[in-house]
Amino acid sequence: MPERLAETLVDLWTPLIILWITLPSCVYTAPMNQAHVLTTGSPLELSRQSEDMRILSRSKRGWVWNQMFVLEEFSGPEPILVGRLHTDLDPGSKKIKYILSGDGAGTIFQINDITGDIHAIKRLDREEKAEYTLTAQAVDFETNKPLEPPSEFIIKVQDINDNAPEFLNGPYHATVPEMSILGTSVTNVTATDADDPVYGNSAKLVYSILEGQPYFSIEPETAIIKTALPNMDREAKEEYLVVIQAKDMGGHSGGLSGTTTLTVTLTDVNDNPPKFAQSLYHFSVPEDVVLGTAIGRVKANDQDIGENAQSSYDIIDGDGTALFEITSDAQAQDGVIRLRKPLDFETKKSYTLKVEAANIHIDPRFSSRGPFKDTATVKIVVEDADEPPVFSSPTYLLEVHENAALNSVIGQVTARDPDITSSPIRFSIDRHTDLERQFNINADDGKITLATPLDRELSVWHNITIIATEIRNHSQISRVPVAIKVLDVNDNAPEFASEYEAFLCENGKPGQVIQTVSAMDKDDPKNGHFFLYSLLPEMVNNPNFTIKKNEDNSLSILAKHNGFNRQKQEVYLLPIVISDSGNPPLSSTSTLTIRVCGCSNDGVVQSCNVEAYVLPIGLSMGALIAILACIILLLVIVVLFVTLRRHKNEPLIIKDDEDVRENIIRYDDEGGGEEDTEAFDIATLQNPDGINGFLPRKDIKPDLQFMPRQGLAPVPNGVDVDEFINVRLHEADNDPTAPPYDSIQIYGYEGRGSVAGSLSSLESTTSDSDQNFDYLSDWGPRFKRLGELYSVGESDKET
Repeated sequence: MPERLAETLVDLWTPLIILWITLPSCVYTAPMNQAHVLTTGSPLELSRQSEDMRILSRSKRGWVWNQMFVLEEFSGPEPILVGRLHTDLDPGSKKIKYILSGDGAGTIFQINDITGDIHAIKRLDREEKAEYTLTAQAVDFETNKPLEPPSEFIIKVQDINDNAPEFLNGPYHATVPEMSILGTSVTNVTATDADDPVYGNSAKLVYSILEGQPYFSIEPETAIIKTALPNMDREAKEEYLVVIQAKDMGGHSGGLSGTTTLTVTLTDVNDNPPKFAQSLYHFSVPEDVVLGTAIGRVKANDQDIGENAQSSYDIIDGDGTALFEITSDAQAQDGVIRLRKPLDFETKKSYTLKVEAANIHIDPRFSSRGPFKDTATVKIVVEDADEPPVFSSPTYLLEVHENAALNSVIGQVTARDPDITSSPIRFSIDRHTDLERQFNINADDGKITLATPLDRELSVWHNITIIATEIRNHSQISRVPVAIKVLDVNDNAPEFASEYEAFLCENGKPGQVIQTVSAMDKDDPKNGHFFLYSLLPEMVNNPNFTIKKNEDNSLSILAKHNGFNRQKQEVYLLPIVISDSGNPPLSSTSTLTIRVCGCSNDGVVQSCNVEAYVLPIGLSMGALIAILACIILLLVIVVLFVTLRRHKNEPLIIKDDEDVRENIIRYDDEGGGEEDTEAFDIATLQNPDGINGFLPRKDIKPDLQFMPRQGLAPVPNGVDVDEFINVRLHEADNDPTAPPYDSIQIYGYEGRGSVAGSLSSLESTTSDSDQNFDYLSDWGPRFKRLGELYSVGESDKET
């Protein structure tokens, strides 16, 4: 501390000497006790340690000011004296009072209002505030009246070296390519010092490396870090830690220092070639492996990283270059060997390949280190597998005439087992491709035969699939497509291309073309169609029409004369014979309908009906159509009127939701059995003797209310069933409330005089205990069994 204070005092002398020379009207005294005295116009007392001195004065000016200085960080038992204010107006009678105001007045700086001494009562820090601006004024002690105008002066805080350098942005990180030359710049660092940079050496910094040598060096003043060794190898060491120091006072002893760290990472360059881990690779693959399957992987290691380690793989030699390929896997950085073409164990059992790995990105600066590539040998062994049959051709094309006989051979397919065992082959047709079963195949030799007749006009091509299956292993199958083309034969006669109808004008001229027709043939001859047209032999000398063959294979029909009259003959039929050029030729007769019409002078057809001649004058075709429409409308009105009238006269019938076609009376009450006679009237189910009176019908609603029908006289007991039915039929026919359709009549009468009597329990007047069923035995075996059943039931009741 004494050494630092001595240095500071030395630094303080220099500005004080300069101030003494430049300001003759002011005296700066007491450098030892740091007191300053400012006075004007009269002799000035410097301090207790100073002698009397004469100074020049200015009578016109009361105050001459200068700067005051105070040392920062100074502390002691008493406040430090900064300086003294004094004026020549002060005779020493203590009638003048000094006043101090401004920055820190009263808090940091305190003035003795009698003597003018200014003291610093707090410890000062230049880095917080470097100078203070204050205002001084001399006033009358009693009246406080200003004796002179106020004036400003500055108190500067004198700096000492109390702040160490700092690296505000540390720690630092930098990169430099490996194999760099000596002196390659890496980065630069910067330290700051809070001390005064213009006063002394407190802020003068010098940089040095404490740790990181001999790999790196630093410029002392600029702090630029450079490589100190050439060709540093990343593969040997990738990262370095450098400790950097910044020291103030120009690096001299006693200066303060600060440190930081710099992490230097060597970046990769392509300075290493790829190298296969082994010189020979062995792989095995089944012969039936799918194309594109990965057989194996080879890898060349590269000490570099990133894109500098990327390599491409190629097959440069070997006997399997056509069967295999190698691709580069960018993620795994290896080469993948794949199958390009099918393998055959029976043909070749092993292959040898020579593969090469070469860097993709080459740095020409390191080309002298040798070729950046490497080679290895790959041996591939083919393993035997049970293979499916192989057809002699991948596809088959067969041709057959459409008139080929059934069971005739169309063609043949062949297949073999490629394995050494050579299993027999069985052939079949995939019926999903031959739904109509038009073809068959011999399972042993593969001959395809015709099963149903062919028609080229219906289908020209038939595509089927043949299946070959090994007999020893049914899971080994192969398929081959077979295209069968049906060849044409001349089996269709030519005919008109469409339905033609010709129109002949009554005022036509002889030789006029009435119609041009063309023919068509469903067959397809190789040289195209050529048709011959002719009239029937009996109509060669047709008096009305003739024909003419055109160059475009069409036919023109011409009129031989004029003066056709549709009243005499409205329609002419002209049979034409059409023959093709096939072998043998086929022909057909087509009839052309020629209608005679009335035409305008320019040949436009107007009417072709004979009735046009008998129409009254002034009636056109439009008028006739209007009259016909009116007649039809009247007929419709009449029909509707009659229908509505009939519908009105029909009786009202109560109908359910559905259309009732039968008069069925439904009884939903089951009743209490035969003894329950209150549920409904069962008289209608008994014999005719019990019917007396009128029974209203419940199935209809009559239009009019009729009086109840008088009951017929009781039918004699000896009436026959036929007579009874006739009576009931007469009643139904004469009943005005009966529906207009048949209804069901219920007849419970079984007739009189029957030997067996009635079987109905409704007429039973005796109790069950009085029944005797022995008479049923006389009716036959079937009724005998029935009597036994009833007898057993009666006996059970008695017990």
